[in-house]
Amino acid sequence: MGTYDIPERTTLIPTQVRVYTINRGMLDSWIKVFNEKIVPTSAKYGVTVIGAWVNRPQNEFIWVRSFESDEKLKIYEDSPERATYTPETGRHLAKIEVRTVEEGLTST
Repeated sequence: MGTYDIPERTTLIPTQVRVYTINRGMLDSWIKVFNEKIVPTSAKYGVTVIGAWVNRPQNEFIWVRSFESDEKLKIYEDSPERATYTPETGRHLAKIEVRTVEEGLTST
């Protein structure tokens, strides 16, 4: 294996892997809501969506987000913008799994 440089982090950034099971027939509308509402609103409040993937056979939407602190996340979660679309997003979701993870890649 070759070597590579990994930026050194001095602080841990809270990061979540979120696995959503989407109600049948709603995956495409979920993707639209996610990209049009959740991603920009999250960014406005300092919650960064790192990536998102779809597992169509299982109706799963997997995404990863990070945020500076639990306090910043709470500000986003309590925001009036988020409140406007929460009922819409809730109708899409059959199950939510959240895993808080930490950096596992180390520099060599």
